[in-house]
Amino acid sequence: MTSHSLHDEEILGKAYDGRLMKRLLGYLRPYWWLVLLAIGILAAASALQVVGPWLTKLALDEAIPQGDTHYLGMLGLAYLGVLLLTMVFQYAQSILTTWLGQQVMRDLRTEVFSHLQRQDLRYHDRNPVGRLMTRITSDVETLNELFSSGVVTVFGDIFTLVFIVAAMLSLDWQLALVTFSVLPLVAWAAFLFRGRIRRAYREIRVRLARINAYLQERITGIRVVQLFNREGADLARFKAINQDYLEAHLRSITYYALFFPVIQFFTALALALIIWYGGGSIIQGMTTVGVVVAFLQYAQRFFRPIQDLSEKYNLLQGAMASSERIFKLLDTAPTVVDPHDPVTLPPETRGEIEFRDVWFAYGKNDDGEEDWVLKGVSFRVSPGEKVAIVGHTGAGKSTIINLLMRFYDVQKGQILVDGAPVDRLALKDLRDRIGLVLQDVFLFSRSVESNIRLGEKSITDEEVRAAAREVGAAPFIDRLPDAYGQALGERGQSLSVGERQLISFARALAFDPEILILDEATSSVDSEIEARIEEATNRLMEGRTSLVIAHRLSTVQHADRILVLHHGHLVEEGTHAELLDEGGLYARLHELQFARV
Repeated sequence: MTSHSLHDEEILGKAYDGRLMKRLLGYLRPYWWLVLLAIGILAAASALQVVGPWLTKLALDEAIPQGDTHYLGMLGLAYLGVLLLTMVFQYAQSILTTWLGQQVMRDLRTEVFSHLQRQDLRYHDRNPVGRLMTRITSDVETLNELFSSGVVTVFGDIFTLVFIVAAMLSLDWQLALVTFSVLPLVAWAAFLFRGRIRRAYREIRVRLARINAYLQERITGIRVVQLFNREGADLARFKAINQDYLEAHLRSITYYALFFPVIQFFTALALALIIWYGGGSIIQGMTTVGVVVAFLQYAQRFFRPIQDLSEKYNLLQGAMASSERIFKLLDTAPTVVDPHDPVTLPPETRGEIEFRDVWFAYGKNDDGEEDWVLKGVSFRVSPGEKVAIVGHTGAGKSTIINLLMRFYDVQKGQILVDGAPVDRLALKDLRDRIGLVLQDVFLFSRSVESNIRLGEKSITDEEVRAAAREVGAAPFIDRLPDAYGQALGERGQSLSVGERQLISFARALAFDPEILILDEATSSVDSEIEARIEEATNRLMEGRTSLVIAHRLSTVQHADRILVLHHGHLVEEGTHAELLDEGGLYARLHELQFARV
């Protein structure tokens, strides 16, 4: 299915990749001293695992047979002290490793978000928002589990195994070998279940990404869903995706439900062997009761870290999957980047724009050739000139804006601002000088003031209010319950289309750009609001180079010049009156629009 194909590449490669692990461990480097401290605490806690059974052996073999109550009391107090000290070490270890995991997660999530902000629009066109949300939430959370429960704590399991093996061999090497005889069975079980659990985990991650992508798209488009009564069909589709996710989880749970009892069985088998062989040795006088009891305790403690290591291996597989996807994202370099040696424009630019034989395609057609949206477009906008761009849908009007803002790079030709090629300017320098007002205004869920200022500290409160007054937005803002502090909700849905548009004008004015671009800014409002917006537009364009894209030709009649696009070609150019006199495409568009009125 199509929705599935969006995420098929998410299936991971290796179960363990040393290159990825080395890169992951690099995130611990800033906290290396805490890592060493955590390892030291784990080593001390692991050493204490050996002490308890040894104290039990001394009590059974020495204190009790000799009737030495003082010695027995000292051993009891020592055992209690070991338990208390173990508890303190475990608490410290838990705090440290969890803190490390949270720090790494914060750093990694910040890096991913920063990288996503730098990515060009072509990347975002190809990747659904739900998939990217999975990267920055679920995948990063999986790595948090690795760092807080895996990378450091695995040392504790290894230390425990080493110390227990050393203690068992020193007590009775023959009984130790009998205990270790079940290890090949444990290794066989781990190998058998490893592949199945790995496949189940892969399926879970892929299906989770599908759910996130589907939910994001349907919730964002809820108006369309309700308008066309698609609730039932979309619910059925979600149930199918959700069922796939459930089945993948159930398979994983089934494998775990089998694996852990198998390990428990082998632990019990080891205990049975100790009782059988150790009991015989006691009868023959070759060992003592204290040694056998100590071995029973050691065996229980020995198989616990083995089971933990098996769980950590599964955690490692999940981390490899998540890290592979995250690093694939981080390794995808933006195609639109700052030049190595950017040209510096003077602080006050003139606002001249020039397109020189520009060709551009968003992608290729079915024949593998460039599907050109713009074909050899050339024009020049003088400083302070107001130029309108018109044409049918798909003619390439908005593409001109995307290229001027350098959201995309051209395949052929050149675009210049004040004589400097846009690909030779720093992106911030270029975009600081251009104000863009779109047809589909995006407002954030924060306050009116925040949506005008956008976090720019150099814009004062008075400048925010002055910009709102200048474009005619102040009257409706003042009527809001909290005025400029009013939270607008997601995408500013609490406001009308026209009100959102006026806030976008205030935003553009507050940043005081030298070049102003209006992209279909009045196509979605009624005539009364359009009149208010047209008045705001005229104020905004005063003294600025302006590009106006519009379907309604009535809004561009007073432009200094009009450019007419048709199938990616610039076919006509002139004033409103000149183009009507020519009787070409503009005149036909004008006749069609006003014939409907």
